[in-house]
Amino acid sequence: MAIKVVVNIPGHAPYDVRIGNGQLEGLGTKLRAISSAPAAFVLTDSNVGPRYLEAVRRSLKNAGFRTTAVTIPAGEESKSVACAGELWHAMADAKLGRDALVVALGGGVVGDLAGFVASTYMRGVPFVQVPTTLLSMVDSSVGGKTGINLDAGKNLVGTFCQPLYVCASTDTLDTLDAREWACGCGEVAKSAAIEGDDFFFWLMEHAEAMAARDAAVVQEAIARCVTFKADVVARDEHESAGVRECLNYGHTYGHAVEKIAGYGVYSHGHAVAEGMRFAARLAVAYAGASEEFAQAQDELLDVLGLQPLDFAASPQEVLDCMKGDKKVRGGKLRYVLVRDAGDWSVETPDDGAVLEQLEAWMASKRA
Repeated sequence: MAIKVVVNIPGHAPYDVRIGNGQLEGLGTKLRAISSAPAAFVLTDSNVGPRYLEAVRRSLKNAGFRTTAVTIPAGEESKSVACAGELWHAMADAKLGRDALVVALGGGVVGDLAGFVASTYMRGVPFVQVPTTLLSMVDSSVGGKTGINLDAGKNLVGTFCQPLYVCASTDTLDTLDAREWACGCGEVAKSAAIEGDDFFFWLMEHAEAMAARDAAVVQEAIARCVTFKADVVARDEHESAGVRECLNYGHTYGHAVEKIAGYGVYSHGHAVAEGMRFAARLAVAYAGASEEFAQAQDELLDVLGLQPLDFAASPQEVLDCMKGDKKVRGGKLRYVLVRDAGDWSVETPDDGAVLEQLEAWMASKRA
């Protein structure tokens, strides 16, 4: 049975997130019930399209949508200015108007890119998220952040645009390999660490089942993540009140790992998990965090298949890369530091303190 989570963001119409097996078949019917759009523009990638595009097109067609589909190359490189431009032209060539509907069928790259082009084409057309990875189901498909990358860093160009509907059909997770599964588990662990004891201890108790892909546990974990993120976004949609920043836990160091190593060398979830490990050490040294929490977090990540990375680089290079992050304010980096489950704050340690911890972290990698 599907779980429904209703996302209520002030100033926006509420939207449903449906989580469960077999949701793709009824997608067209669900969308027709909430949209009178005559046409749907489906964006997918070269990994997902061969598996699920035909089923989605058939469902949309049966519900009366005129459908156009575009398949992009799988991978982070497609989140580019050039690719966005090609999609705008494709939408214009398909004679899509403001009453069209954009459907993002895929993981986080597809969702971020589709949301960005939807929010900017004709100054905004509605879009739907159909996430097909664990990572996108628990994180990027909910909350309204869209974006593309620049050479200078990830997601430096983007918009806030809430989806019309989110269809999380969990049977699509069956095809994920071990790397992609663990990648999603990284974001689940991030949410648990910042949500509080209830989620964190629940995940510790069910970590082995989560790693083994127990269907009931996976569905519950997705629902918990969506509920938590929806609550955070409802309180701080545009990351202006200091609440939504907690969702960046592990990302400052994690994004630097991805950029320095080369996008795709490590998955986003693995990089975030590594960022959580580093942030825990920084929190112990700088924010009075307990070593017990850092150890418990390490153990949780290990069980979820997110062992420490073999990444090592010059501490100064990593610091310089982190300072190119979009979360910098007044030349100072803002780090989400967790003292204990649910007890977090955004801190701005000086570069010297961060560099000291980076040097210790890199030394531990060489030991």
